[in-house]
This record gives sequence, structure tokens and C-alpha cells, in this order.
Amino acid sequence: MKPTKRLRQLLAQPALIRAPGVHDAFSARVAVQAGAECLFLGGFGATASTLGMPDLSLLTMTEMAEAIRRACGAIDVPLIGDADTGYGDRHQIARTVREFERAGAAGLLIEDQVFPKRCGHFPGKQIVSIEEMLERLDAALQARGDDDFVIIARTDARAVDGLDLAIMRGQRFAEAGADMVFVEAPKTAEELRRVASEIDRPQLANMLTGGQTPILAADELEQLGFRIAAYPVESLMVSAWAIDRMVKTLLREGRIDGLTDEMLSFAELKDLLGIETFLRGR
Repeated sequence: MKPTKRLRQLLAQPALIRAPGVHDAFSARVAVQAGAECLFLGGFGATASTLGMPDLSLLTMTEMAEAIRRACGAIDVPLIGDADTGYGDRHQIARTVREFERAGAAGLLIEDQVFPKRCGHFPGKQIVSIEEMLERLDAALQARGDDDFVIIARTDARAVDGLDLAIMRGQRFAEAGADMVFVEAPKTAEELRRVASEIDRPQLANMLTGGQTPILAADELEQLGFRIAAYPVESLMVSAWAIDRMVKTLLREGRIDGLTDEMLSFAELKDLLGIETFLRGR
């Protein structure tokens, strides 16, 4: 089944879609083997993994599309990619959509920050006019070749103009045909409730650990009416912590095998990568 069709099926079911963030093909493979049914590849994770730099519009569209292509090549579940501001005017946005589709994504996010943008939980964000964002959204909707490809319209207006105007933007995005709406960085559980209840469209909640939005359990988000919960950079946080611990142990003790209870065995790693499938073909 095509990833786009599978994502539409998941969205049609009542259960909240829990979409762990991944940052490369390997983390995507690990997440799917652990049981994830849908993944999110955000600009933060892709920039950190590809460049070792922060989420400040440093990654190009083609680099992001390649990150998506590699991740999708390692999995068999839907993956949602982050298109940031679309990487330009409506012509560049159209190309972005087509490249993400060709890369294997099941959907994408497009947002209303100015370019260059920054992580939605960084200070100092600026947004474009509602008219410009609606033009971006229209370009994305018109460009997709697969009607099942999910276009998620994101607004960062909460941090700039307050919640009421952020909700108003979300309502306008819904009226313009966005498949889903994403209001970034509500600051309280009550704000999350308002977002979910006042915008008549399936919605995504960003459950960034340590971000501006309070963390709610998946069942709470489901009860509020959200359809997808994304956990965008936690795989990076866990990976960074584990690598840091491994290297410090090596430098301190001169060996790493004392950490075997905190890592996969070599046999498990080979199995994760499907080595037997490759060897049987030789």
C-alpha cells in the first residue's frame, strides 16, 4: 500500500497517531522495528543530523528531500516531512511538494514564518501576512500529484500575535483546503483545548520535551480531538545522551563493554539492519 494511502487510513481511525521524530534512515528503521506506524522527519532533526547545526534555515530543500528519501527507503510506514516555509515563492513551493512526493513522504508541513525561519520553540520568530501564507498553501495544494498526499498548514502566530490570531489563521487554513492544521507552541493545556475545539480540521500537536507547550499524554490529546502527536527531536536527545555516555566511559575506563546492558548486542544490531536478507542473495 502506498504510504499516502496508509496515512489517510490512519487519520480515518479514531486512535491518535503517535509519530516519533526521526533524523535519518537508521533512526527511522529503529523506530519502525520498535512498532511505530507513522514517523515525522523535522527540519531540526534533519539539520542536526546532516550538518550538525541548529534549525535556522541552514538546510536546503534538496538536502531535506534527500534526508526524506533515505529515511523512506529504510521503512515501510508513512513519514511526514517538514517543508519549513516552502523554500521560496509558489514555484519553489511547487517543486518542494513534488520532490517530497518523489522522495516517498506521505505528507508535509508548510508554515507561515518568514525566511530564514527558526525552530518554532526559539525566540524571535516572525510571520508573513495571512495572504502570503494562503498563497503558500495554495501552491502546495495545487502542486501535489497524489490527492492522498497530506498537506499540513502550520502557524507560528501564537508567539507573535497571541492565541486568538493563531486560531484565526488556523481557521483560514482549514477554509483554504489544508488537510490538517498545526498551531505551533500553545503554552497551556487550556490553549491546546481551544486550538482543538475551535479549528474545524484534523490537527497535529507538537509534544517537544522541554519546549513551550505542556506535555500531555497521548490519551489526553486524543480526548481533546488531536489526530497526530509528533515527538520531533527526542530521538536526537536520546542519541546524543547515549553517545556522550559511551565516549566518556571509554575515555575514563579505557573500554566500553561495561555498558552492554544499555546497548543492543552486535547480533541484535545486525538483525535490525537485515543482514541475513542481504547475505542470502549472494
